[in-house]
Amino acid sequence: MLLRGKKILLTGATGGIGRHLALQLAAEGAELALVCFDAEKLQALAAEIGTQGGKAAVIVADFTHAHAAEGVAEAAMIKLRGVDILINNAGILDFIMFAEQEPKRIAQMVQINLTVPMQLTRALLPGFMALNSGQIVNIGSMFGSIGFPHHACYSATKFGMRGFSQALRRELAGRDIAVTYVAPRAVKTPLNDLATAAMQKATGTNVDAPEAVAEKIIAAIKRGNGDVYIGQPESFFAWLNGFLPALVSMGLKKKTAIAAHYASRKQP
Repeated sequence: MLLRGKKILLTGATGGIGRHLALQLAAEGAELALVCFDAEKLQALAAEIGTQGGKAAVIVADFTHAHAAEGVAEAAMIKLRGVDILINNAGILDFIMFAEQEPKRIAQMVQINLTVPMQLTRALLPGFMALNSGQIVNIGSMFGSIGFPHHACYSATKFGMRGFSQALRRELAGRDIAVTYVAPRAVKTPLNDLATAAMQKATGTNVDAPEAVAEKIIAAIKRGNGDVYIGQPESFFAWLNGFLPALVSMGLKKKTAIAAHYASRKQP
């Protein structure tokens, strides 16, 4: 698929992966609607894209609000005069003992990571179906296939995103509407706090550069892939966890013990 002229709605546009996605998609000739809660960062990114000859509109939105997704979809349809591709990239992450995670934060994470992508998809899908054309791109995680300790809520939302993508793809079989699920491994982004960075170093976790991940996501969009997992051996472990979860649990024991020190907010 050629991206030149495609109208793309991108959430989480100013984050680590999102920013590079926006710049690379614009360089491909796509016309973008960039979504984030930070108006200043959005305007700066849109201006940067403009100086490089690209086209980008901005939509400021706070996805913690219950009906924000419907408003974003409507705004994108107006600003772009239609949407060809939806990229559900916005997300939040906590590296924390689940017993220490605030109930309000749990609800917020489910809202932003899972409910909003579903609501955006629901808002745009009738238009895709009417034209028998379109693509939904859901950015998941390896933690959507491997329930990872100290990321219990985040893993749950990404398992949900993977299941939603799979079910919707099967529901749309026979139509020319692609559903692509991309699962990166750890990525160097502002989502990672100091404790996360320290844990990753202590456990030898592989961490990818966001620009490289963005390149792979765009390649998956162009190919119209179903499921794409980025990075080895993590992709193998994601596959293995579906067959022998007990074996993966044993393999994670050592890393879990190390990570526990960094995960607890009650540690000195």
